[in-house]
Amino acid sequence: MQIRLNPVTLITGAGSGIGAGCARELARKSTGGLLLADIDEAALSLVADELDLAGVSPERVSTLAFDVSDIDRWGQAAAFIQAQYGRLDWALVNTNTAHAQAVAESDLVDWGRTTSTQLEATIQSLRTIMPLMAKNNQGGAIVVTTSAAAIKAEPLPHNSGPGLLQVMRAASREAAHSNVRINAIAPGGPTTPMWNEMPWFQDLVRDHGNENTALEEISHLARPLARYGAGADVNRLILMLLAEEGPITGATLVVDGGGSL
Repeated sequence: MQIRLNPVTLITGAGSGIGAGCARELARKSTGGLLLADIDEAALSLVADELDLAGVSPERVSTLAFDVSDIDRWGQAAAFIQAQYGRLDWALVNTNTAHAQAVAESDLVDWGRTTSTQLEATIQSLRTIMPLMAKNNQGGAIVVTTSAAAIKAEPLPHNSGPGLLQVMRAASREAAHSNVRINAIAPGGPTTPMWNEMPWFQDLVRDHGNENTALEEISHLARPLARYGAGADVNRLILMLLAEEGPITGATLVVDGGGSL
């Protein structure tokens, strides 16, 4: 898919995984500005350096190192976006966590960390991004990332996923009058650093010798299509949701090979 527009795009969680992959994809397929945000400044710098080496003009790329659950820092980010680019067209709100724990073994500290990372950060992101896009007469598009596990009976952190999807749906209804579309993508098993950090997956890698063999083994057991949604699949579909100008809003696109069926 070739993007002919030059959208100004904000990507949170851009230091690794889906966020970094989406930044690479947009750098190749658009000519617009890229604002990369992450709490990890070193990781952001590595992604920006990678884009520079790939021939992306440094003038296109800005990095914002901050905690996206901090509303005060969002105010500073909004001021920067307005001053630097004058508008915001697209955004990937990507605020997931790899902390996983059974409900009976969790405590309020775990719960607070999960909801802060996912729910609160998503709400703070949307409440800043939506007004910025509303100022743009051409509207905008937002994609919120969650997990396919958000629509299943799963333990922490996935039990905050349904709440995140409800926030997305409510926001999509509010933003529609400004021609801002908001949708969610729910991957199941892309090979990202967050996925690789899961203790159960690390156990599988030890049992099977390497990550590819472990993924192949469990995909045949748990996925009707016998494969997971790879990072490239997820990136391509995120761009589709951002670029599609049809009446699609408030929807959740599950990319998990049928594992949530």
